[in-house]
Amino acid sequence: MREPHEIPDEEHEQVFQRVCAIDVAKDSGKVCMRVPHESRPGRRLSKVWDVDATFNAVTELADHLVCQGIEMVTVESTSDCWRIWFYLLEARGLKVQLVNARDVKNVPGRPKTDKLDSVWLAKLTEKGLLRPSFVPPKEIRTLRDYTRMRVDLTQERTRHWQRLEKLLEDSLIKVSSVASKLDTVSARDMVEALIAGERNLRVLADLARGKMKAKNAALIEALTGQFDDHHAELARMLLDQIDGLTRQIDQLTVRVEQVLSALPAAQAPRDGDGHGCDCGSDECDHCQMAHILLPALERLDEIPGIAPHIAQVIIAEVGLDMSRFPTAGHLVSWTKLCPRTIQSGAKSRSGQAGKGNPYLKGVLGNAAAAAAKSDTFLGERYRRIVKRRGKLKALVAIARSILVIVWHLLADPSTRFSDLGVDYYANRIDKGKKARNHIRQLEALGFTVALTQAV
Repeated sequence: MREPHEIPDEEHEQVFQRVCAIDVAKDSGKVCMRVPHESRPGRRLSKVWDVDATFNAVTELADHLVCQGIEMVTVESTSDCWRIWFYLLEARGLKVQLVNARDVKNVPGRPKTDKLDSVWLAKLTEKGLLRPSFVPPKEIRTLRDYTRMRVDLTQERTRHWQRLEKLLEDSLIKVSSVASKLDTVSARDMVEALIAGERNLRVLADLARGKMKAKNAALIEALTGQFDDHHAELARMLLDQIDGLTRQIDQLTVRVEQVLSALPAAQAPRDGDGHGCDCGSDECDHCQMAHILLPALERLDEIPGIAPHIAQVIIAEVGLDMSRFPTAGHLVSWTKLCPRTIQSGAKSRSGQAGKGNPYLKGVLGNAAAAAAKSDTFLGERYRRIVKRRGKLKALVAIARSILVIVWHLLADPSTRFSDLGVDYYANRIDKGKKARNHIRQLEALGFTVALTQAV
């Protein structure tokens, strides 16, 4: 008989005696509490009732569950309706886990009702068969609200720029074919002049700045059109909306920086963490260490492709406590940047990675695209992968590498990013093996090869 493999249980895989599960709906929740039977040893008792999804009703439920000594509460993640249940129960001191509805579907052959769903959810909870979703702490949730709103408003502003471009196309003006973007200073001045009533093509073309001055003739042709009063009115509305969104985005950026600066875990470790002190002496070893240790935002900013606003989104989405992700692979898997493994018998294949967190995957994709153009290890890695796997898969591979680096930097505050260099792969090549391969290829073509050491 072969030696069996020991597989330790995860932290959430433990048996609970007193549990509660909530099948969430918009206006109410079906609550099921499972506890040991009082008069029949070894048997379980389920109690099911409805609770309104209001602040007072959920708070009263939380007090009742605390009095009953509930060890674990499971909340089904239904849209955003789960938040009132999770937040209030967690604030009352209960241990709460959020689970994906896909993982708790009722087994086939059983009726589908809210009552049976809540009982089934409670039974899975007491046996430790549910994998909880990642819910960051309150301060990270606050930061996440600001960063996500900034992303949403930025996308909305981009849509307004696209609407403005369509409006100019309707007026037969093709300035976007000459200017790189409509949000450049030159293009904005031309549109403002058109709105103000200027129709002299040379005057409009002379508003160009920088490199666009050399495109004067092309601008005159592009600005020739039929821009009338109704186009001007609509363009004014779009520009006002763009300006308003820009002000809101700048305001959100300030708030994100303020929230980050107020997070102790985001700052460089100080005396209480065993690093650094406040004496300020250049000869003090602790102070010298404090100069080396950087805040989390600055440490992430050292990674190629990651700008400050990208680092802010990463911290908001994954948090600062990497104990929630035991290894970098757990974080990569949660983000859905690696394929799903499907193995049966002797066959093994890769499945779909899944959707994952759109905000996190979006900024990691932007960071990967920027890193791919750099003369760094990540840039060279992209250029090696893109030859055989294509651009999209190469970008996903670079995004995964960046996320692994992020995990190590956040897991250990004393860790700093160090680029392996663009020549990392070249220095690891087995020159003898590579030479033998080339010799075999030439000999197969009918040549005789004699190697001479270069001077």
